[in-house]
Amino acid sequence: MARQKKTTPEKKTSLRVIPLGGLDGIGKNMTVIEYGDDMIVIDAGIMFPDDDHPGVDLILPDYSYIVKRKEKLRGIIITHGHEDHTGALPFLLKDLDGMAVPILGTKLTLGLITGKLAEHKIKRPKLREVKGGGHMSLGPFGLDFFAVNHSIPDGVGVFVRTPVGNILHTGDFKLDQTPLDGRLADYAALARFGKAGVTLLMSDSTGAESSGMTRSESEVGPALRQIIGSAKQKVIVASFSSHIHRVQQVCDAAVGAGRKVVVTGRSMVNNTKVARELGYLSIDEDKIVDAFETHGLPPEDMVIMCTGSQGEPLSALARMANGDHRTVQIERGDTVIFAATPVPGNEKAVTRVINRLVKAGADVRHKGTDLVHVSGHASAQELQLMLNLTQPVYFVPIHGETRHLAAHKRLAQDIGMYEEDIFVLDNGDCLEIDADGARVSEHVESGVVYVDGTSVGDVGQVVLRDRKMLSEDGVMTVVLAIDAQTGKLIGEAEIVMTGVVVGADAAEFEIAARATIVKTLSKTSAEGATDQSVISHAVREALSKIVWERWHRRPMIIPVVMEV
Repeated sequence: MARQKKTTPEKKTSLRVIPLGGLDGIGKNMTVIEYGDDMIVIDAGIMFPDDDHPGVDLILPDYSYIVKRKEKLRGIIITHGHEDHTGALPFLLKDLDGMAVPILGTKLTLGLITGKLAEHKIKRPKLREVKGGGHMSLGPFGLDFFAVNHSIPDGVGVFVRTPVGNILHTGDFKLDQTPLDGRLADYAALARFGKAGVTLLMSDSTGAESSGMTRSESEVGPALRQIIGSAKQKVIVASFSSHIHRVQQVCDAAVGAGRKVVVTGRSMVNNTKVARELGYLSIDEDKIVDAFETHGLPPEDMVIMCTGSQGEPLSALARMANGDHRTVQIERGDTVIFAATPVPGNEKAVTRVINRLVKAGADVRHKGTDLVHVSGHASAQELQLMLNLTQPVYFVPIHGETRHLAAHKRLAQDIGMYEEDIFVLDNGDCLEIDADGARVSEHVESGVVYVDGTSVGDVGQVVLRDRKMLSEDGVMTVVLAIDAQTGKLIGEAEIVMTGVVVGADAAEFEIAARATIVKTLSKTSAEGATDQSVISHAVREALSKIVWERWHRRPMIIPVVMEV
């Protein structure tokens, strides 16, 4: 790639690009673009928790940088309808205290967002529909939207024109030559933007380690038709509820085999309803039914579309595998299709569900056995084609784990970009572009916010550490009565152990533990300590030491000190 001349911006105000999420894993995508007193946000996504986040329901990017500067916010652009790009939007809007900020997205994207905002009781959001090939302005930002292919219909990228330079944000994309809906990526627009001048390219990195080009979604159809057509009993297909192209292919295969499509799982029901109403999912009314309307329908006449492709414990498929789904039971001879690939971190959960399904007698099909899934993200050759079409001056790989970003950087270098023009950023890094070039100028507040039930932001690393400790080593509660004046122990300490593996020497341990407590309190009393916190700390440290020496475990030790 020939190195473009770095043109000198006419104005002195710098352009600031700040990813707040999406650069440390697959999820919580959010990027701020700031110029002077104006700011826009591209995407507002969530990440789903894994085994390291016990009790956590959702993970949000820390968007406090936006909230503190909300008077500068001119609009929020959502590139497509996946949760990792839309899920944080209700929380952000609530924290903006009712500020009527424009939300830009395509028809399907806004349709999915509308239901999400209604669930959070956000009334009259300022939704503005955009289309591929359309243009809008927000303050000093001129926005040109262009069509891209992805695993959900109606995805777009955005070309942001600013007084300093132009930014091209791809959103999630692949370059599918035979898309299911016939909507090709807008190659002409990409070439046109390249000719106009792309100061900064921000491009999806998820498939950077995959060679060649990503297979077309249309290639999944024949495998689905073969599996569903040859099945003897009911077929259950687990997929992302927002993967409307995949749902369409399942519907087509089911109808072709003379079966009806049964929909179960809250998000699957909601998303298929929205997609049908907006014209993105085509199936006759009498061919699709709710799971509660299947009475009398023979198993061999149904294909069940459900959530749970990521092994989520409360999903429809997980409930079926556990035998506690309200309307669907797994029977020997049923066929289960995982029409998705596990998101990094979910592999163990998916394996657990598959094993339960197999144990129940189901024939389980997945990407490893049949072509029932293809990625929605561009592979190496497509990523290089995007770079060659747009000819950016600077490049920031986005949307991926650290290894994906690094692989994307290498792809850019392979086609001729200079290393100093490629910025592999961390969440919170501020890339500043002005007349002197581009540089990381500062690191703004960033990180994650945990959602636990109705609690947002109250769960921190300390709480997660405690939960993990409880789940692994249990808890030991020690009740002590002490003299309020002298700090001496009165009576005998009571020790209660929950979830602590003690083996055959439990009684011996309790004797040793009580002796340790007496010795510890004698020492603190001699030192004149009567403060409960001092005594609690000393007892906790002493017991922790003997527990580790005996069993090499670290249960949570909670001294309860009562003054008498």
